[in-house]
Amino acid sequence: MNDAYKKAGVDIDAGEDLIRAIGPMARATARPGTNAALGGFGGLFDLKAAGFSDPILVSGTDGVGTKLKIAFELKRHDTIGIDLVAMCVNDVLAQGAEPLFFLDYFATGKLSQEVAASVVSGIAAGCKLAGCALIGGETAEMPGMYGTGEYDLAGFCVGAVERENILPRKASVGDVMIGLASSGAHSNGYSLLRKVVSESGAALNAPAPFDSSRSLGEALMAPTRIYVKSVLPLLTDQHIKAFAHITGGGLTDNVPRILSNDLAPIYDEEAIAPAPLFQWLQQEGNLTVSDMQRTFNCGIGGVLICAPGAVDNTISSLNGAGEEARVIGEIARV
Repeated sequence: MNDAYKKAGVDIDAGEDLIRAIGPMARATARPGTNAALGGFGGLFDLKAAGFSDPILVSGTDGVGTKLKIAFELKRHDTIGIDLVAMCVNDVLAQGAEPLFFLDYFATGKLSQEVAASVVSGIAAGCKLAGCALIGGETAEMPGMYGTGEYDLAGFCVGAVERENILPRKASVGDVMIGLASSGAHSNGYSLLRKVVSESGAALNAPAPFDSSRSLGEALMAPTRIYVKSVLPLLTDQHIKAFAHITGGGLTDNVPRILSNDLAPIYDEEAIAPAPLFQWLQQEGNLTVSDMQRTFNCGIGGVLICAPGAVDNTISSLNGAGEEARVIGEIARV
């Protein structure tokens, strides 16, 4: 019993109950190299069992940002964990790495086992989509730090890539950019997005102004697309030069990160025209093109750069794996 600590607002027993509740979710993400068990002081991973011979480890960490505010308002917590995983695994993918394992950090003022378990169910779902194991995490109950019903999330992913396959490779003039469609705003720009929505007067439970088949809240909560299983099999091909995860900074800031200083992307403006959600945001918020392109993904969540001769096969592979892929421009000399 920890009556004094419980009276101060922290229930250790509730935390232990949560670990038991989410154990099956973690075990369901097991993959070669780990048994995905919870409860130890650290998570173990066997690179040899995972089939690597000369691996370089690649790590990534991120959060979900103020998209959480919409989850709180809608009391919907089952997909926000997918966002958390996606923001990390798509980043390590950009180095050519296969995501291997994931850990999460969940912090709240008063632990609700139902809410926390719902969040972790989304994390486990994201790990399955990425092919990585959920091998650990931390739950922190901190009275006074968060508003009633609120929490924060952080995630940590470790991947590995064989030394010879590290990305980016050197791109060349004339190489082609292939854009992969996003599922929505993903997990970027939500501070501006929420401001625009608030000032527009649009209700989250009303039909989306740009898509009457779902509510605005559903559209804004669409989980970040995880590109691992469609993109990873392509990355050992030397014709694939680089992959960019389009997050904060949009196409404007993220694609140049995978190019040498003497090269620049040239876009087909029609091919990168904003998806309906972003057209509505731009109109309602009276936002400039620059504001849009540096804040949101605008409908393109990932960009592959490949040699011209590999374009058709690459797009065919991506579309066959469930992506919406199209040529969006090429690489030119600065």
